[in-house]
Amino acid sequence: MLSALLSAMALLTWPDVRARTRIATVRPGPEPVRRRARSFGAAPWAVLSGVLFGTALAGIGGLLAAAALAALGIWWWRGRGADRRRTARAAALASALRMLVAELRAGAHPAAAAEGAAAESDPAVAGLFRDLAATARLGGDPAAVLLAAADPAGTGAARADPLARAGRAWALADRHGVALAEPLDSVRRDLEHRVAFARDVDAKLAGPRSTAVVLAALPLLGLLLGQLSGAAPLAVLAHGVLGQALLVGGVALLCAGVVWTVRLTESVVRT
Repeated sequence: MLSALLSAMALLTWPDVRARTRIATVRPGPEPVRRRARSFGAAPWAVLSGVLFGTALAGIGGLLAAAALAALGIWWWRGRGADRRRTARAAALASALRMLVAELRAGAHPAAAAEGAAAESDPAVAGLFRDLAATARLGGDPAAVLLAAADPAGTGAARADPLARAGRAWALADRHGVALAEPLDSVRRDLEHRVAFARDVDAKLAGPRSTAVVLAALPLLGLLLGQLSGAAPLAVLAHGVLGQALLVGGVALLCAGVVWTVRLTESVVRT
């Protein structure tokens, strides 16, 4: 047990070899590379250390419990990151649509307007607007470009995506010969309201999230207090089939409660 604890501590203090990430702060590389470097830094070592510690503390039951908690943490982290990226992408798209509409109302050709919006917009959507400019300049179908970007697989499951709404607005303007700026501006206003609502709700949910974290940590606090008071709950959970079953079952219920709480709180901030 002592050797396993020492191994876990060694993994936790293992140096984070990310020289390329440090160099990237001086000479930035592409955004996906920097995101992968952040995502695959110390997280695997922390997960492995937790699993080893759980195994050393409570055997097979501790291994299963630590693995479940690690999976829960990874799922929560990725979900929060996806929500933040979704909101940031929607905000960048709304800003780019605002510039596109301003160019169109000033009398610019759609190709020139899309190119101007691409030059001033966030890198997350600049490439898409350059594709729009090229397609409009060559006489193609910009609405199809937007719809394809919203649903690359062509499954039709992304009809509520902001890009899909913009694509349908562009197609509607082309089909009925109305001014392109008006339907796109309607999409932009709706998108800005959605982003503002999502950010406002996300801020208001800070309290419920904190409460959920406290409630999730109460069983661990109870184990710690019981151990300090001499009741030795860890000995009960670490030895015997019943103790191992109680440990795995308790962690499973804890994970289910956290997942249920996250689903409730995150479902109302989708953009």
